[in-house]
Amino acid sequence: MSLVLQLRSERAKLNDELQALAKKEAGGEALAAADLERFAQLETQIADLSAKIARAESAERSAAAAAVPVSESAQGNNSPPGAAPHISVHSNAPRGAGVAQMARLLAAAQGNQMQAVELARAGGYPEQVVMALSTTTPGAGGVLVPVNLATEVIESLRPTSVLRGFGARPLPLVNGNMTLPRIKGNTTVGYIGTDDDIPGTDMQFEDLKLQAKKLAALVPIANDLLRFQGTNPQVDQIVANDLLTSVGLYEDITFIRSAGSTLMPKGLRHWAPVVNVVAAPAGVTMADIDAFCGGLMLRVEMANANMAGCGWIMNPRTIRYLQTVRDGNGNLAYPEINDGKFKGYPYKLSTQIPVNLGAGADESEIYFADYSDCYIGETGEMYLSYSAEASYKNGNGDLVSAYSKDQTLVRIIQHNDFGPRHVESIAVGTGVKWGKAMLA
Repeated sequence: MSLVLQLRSERAKLNDELQALAKKEAGGEALAAADLERFAQLETQIADLSAKIARAESAERSAAAAAVPVSESAQGNNSPPGAAPHISVHSNAPRGAGVAQMARLLAAAQGNQMQAVELARAGGYPEQVVMALSTTTPGAGGVLVPVNLATEVIESLRPTSVLRGFGARPLPLVNGNMTLPRIKGNTTVGYIGTDDDIPGTDMQFEDLKLQAKKLAALVPIANDLLRFQGTNPQVDQIVANDLLTSVGLYEDITFIRSAGSTLMPKGLRHWAPVVNVVAAPAGVTMADIDAFCGGLMLRVEMANANMAGCGWIMNPRTIRYLQTVRDGNGNLAYPEINDGKFKGYPYKLSTQIPVNLGAGADESEIYFADYSDCYIGETGEMYLSYSAEASYKNGNGDLVSAYSKDQTLVRIIQHNDFGPRHVESIAVGTGVKWGKAMLA
């Protein structure tokens, strides 16, 4: 058992004793002086253990970040005689399985955290899930997901979220805020004579300020899935995928196109400087497309971007049209599309980029940026709550009753923000009508 789990187990036992005393008093029975003294002791001990757990979790994360792979030769023929063989154990649990299991158990227990703990123990769930349910503090209708499980979900969002998949950098938001200074204007550097004075120039700075903003997602889960009380990997995979897809899609539409406000992060579309927002030409020949897309790339290159994590984001309609473009000899103009690249850089598709923009409701957008220059600030906290009676709006905007559909709504709340270190690293093409005839 890891130190974190051991400490959580100790805290859970103390918490059980504390809850027993609280229940005794809530039942109308006055606590004796010894009980009151013990209650105070338990509060102190739980607080001390919580601080130790936080330090132990931090140490585990640091150890994981600093870990390096062991070379095969170090464990092979070069091993000392009699040395124990190196064994690696890989979990077959799906991404986000821990949080998915917490969601299933809480929903099956109708929000009763202690009942969820008993279901976890009886169902043979992993110890980390049992400990998480035993030691988390209930909030307003939900529970706080432990940092290690919340981090698992955040890391698992990479394949789901376009921007995370491109390498946008996560940053911890300490106390919900972070300010990143950036150099706006460069100093003057040049050769001078032997007796000349070195000219002094001041750097110009601007700040990127990230402030935690509340992201909430409602995920409807079929109650048939929740009725499985065992650790069924297939069920966990379905629930985890639903959770990750819901959060990932909402992140993308926000981080890509949101105008930003005090409540919402600003997306790429509105971070891009005006000079880097370019309207697509009316022509659709290879020469037209090359000049337009090359111009987007050039704007980022001329801004001296690192070009370390560049790529394209576009609607599937756009890439499917580009896949059909041919040169003057009838050859495919961009055969590399089949290998996941366009004009030398990888592309990712997102239906979060509309195809109904513009006066004719037939325009889309295309993005080119250095995503390694983009930052996602995160608190690392995540809250889960549930309802089997609430209603929600589906993709068509229709109101759906979870009760009549035999579903349970799981609500995920986390806090994050988004912004680029240098806005010049973003270029946006607007008015893209390519491929509209393909959907006619």
